[in-house]
Amino acid sequence: MTTMNAPVNNGVNVDVLLDARTALAEKPELAQFTWRTTHNWVGGTHSRATVDTFYGLGTEQRHQSVFTYDVDHPLAFAGDDNGAAPVEYVLVALGGCLTAGIASIAQRRGIQLRSVQAAVEAREDILGILGADPTVRNGFNGIKVTYRIDADATAEEIRALVAQSQKRSAVYDVVTNPTDVIVDVVFD
Repeated sequence: MTTMNAPVNNGVNVDVLLDARTALAEKPELAQFTWRTTHNWVGGTHSRATVDTFYGLGTEQRHQSVFTYDVDHPLAFAGDDNGAAPVEYVLVALGGCLTAGIASIAQRRGIQLRSVQAAVEAREDILGILGADPTVRNGFNGIKVTYRIDADATAEEIRALVAQSQKRSAVYDVVTNPTDVIVDVVFD
């Protein structure tokens, strides 16, 4: 009996990723990227973020499209609910980065995905950001990501995909490790 293995297609060209890894290891200065967003205040707690350009591979780069995101607070926090809350964008970024990693790693390992769903939630005590209790942290108390993955793989292989995605996720790293943040004001 002959077993035929159908090619796996999760929509990720891992050859491009592997070629980039090899090329950038040979010229590490090209691996230095600067990601950017600009934010313009609309009114109240509403602002609009724009993503257009970034620096990488030794030169300025431009996305194929300009992306805009409305950011606001919910009605309960003096906002008009014109967009996701800033903390929700953190969860969007974390889930998006981990899920992209799962697809890429599955492609590389020859695992066909049928569906991947992540539920990302964070706990936060709002007394901190309201200044009502100076002993309460402003940020999240914890984040939980729960995956439901349907794939041609064993439970152990799926857990290994998720673990490798965590290991390689830039956003997971940003959220779980301290990052220096400099806030400056420039006057024209």
